Amino acid sequence: MLNIQDSKQEGGHSFDLEKRTTDFAKAVIKLCMNLPRNPMNDRLVGQVVGSSGSIGANYREANDALGTKDFVHKLKISRRETKETIHWLELIAVANSDVEKEISFLIKESVELRNILSSIINKCK
Repeated sequence: MLNIQDSKQEGGHSFDLEKRTTDFAKAVIKLCMNLPRNPMNDRLVGQVVGSSGSIGANYREANDALGTKDFVHKLKISRRETKETIHWLELIAVANSDVEKEISFLIKESVELRNILSSIINKCK
């Protein structure tokens, strides 16, 4: 699995949120590539790959926003995607108990991303 911790700086936190969200999506993809192929996993994988990638895509769009209102709107979309990603990761863990440790790490990272995005949104109010 891709080690997101490699992108973290002193204190354990990455200060490049674009890179951190991309690394997170890459880690989700790497996990999903190692899951057994079956109809259930195929559906779950499609959902979690989409939502995890959307976190960073919407964050990047926010960085090119036309104003504060647009910026906050796009950050809120990104934050919603973190919640959706957690949902799909939890379901993958149920269907694939052998990857619970990796999923636990990814859920923790998704929660951290959600908290960072929430903090940015709150500072814009």
